[in-house]
Amino acid sequence: MHSYDQLIQANKDWASGKVASDPSFFHRLSRLQTPEFLWIGCSDSRVPADQITGTQPGEIFVHRNVANLVVNTDVNLLSVLDYAVTHLKVKHVIVCGHYGCGGIKAAMSHEDFKLALNMWLRNVKDVYRFHREELDAIKNEDEKTDRLVELNVKEQLMNLAKTSVVQRAWNNEKRPDLHGWVYGLTNGLIKPVFDIKAGTKIDPLYEYDDL
Repeated sequence: MHSYDQLIQANKDWASGKVASDPSFFHRLSRLQTPEFLWIGCSDSRVPADQITGTQPGEIFVHRNVANLVVNTDVNLLSVLDYAVTHLKVKHVIVCGHYGCGGIKAAMSHEDFKLALNMWLRNVKDVYRFHREELDAIKNEDEKTDRLVELNVKEQLMNLAKTSVVQRAWNNEKRPDLHGWVYGLTNGLIKPVFDIKAGTKIDPLYEYDDL
């Protein structure tokens, strides 16, 4: 059996197990999607949003990319954000990074990862530049990487707050709250590192009128 065939078989086992324990599970799931959370996480296969939070299908809306970035030119991310906030009306948006992130480590290096990845990781390098004084003072490389993971999460939350999608929901419906978390690969625990409550004032340069 090929490795991908094992995935299909595992899916069949999972589906039959669900039906055995709850015959109407898929019927209900197909008719309703009302998640309270939008999760913006890293593509790393070791950080599955549903498993580490104990959520079930339909409870959490998920977008993942390398190093959990919120980039203002990323139409994929922005379309997910708009759908989740404007149409699904999520109450919370979570940006979750993780310690030991390969994207963060790559951005801290001087290696040429070729065009597309270089462009993407430039966003993390900018985060380093914003916090260069603090990061350069950390001599232990692992500790420095972990701190950049945390600071990157914070900056991505700020990027969310700068979007008209979030500001419009803040203005009209007093939601969503924004949460920055970091997941520990070595202990399986989530560490909250930063929060922005709905309606928080940000730099006026990024605020929109007439939302």
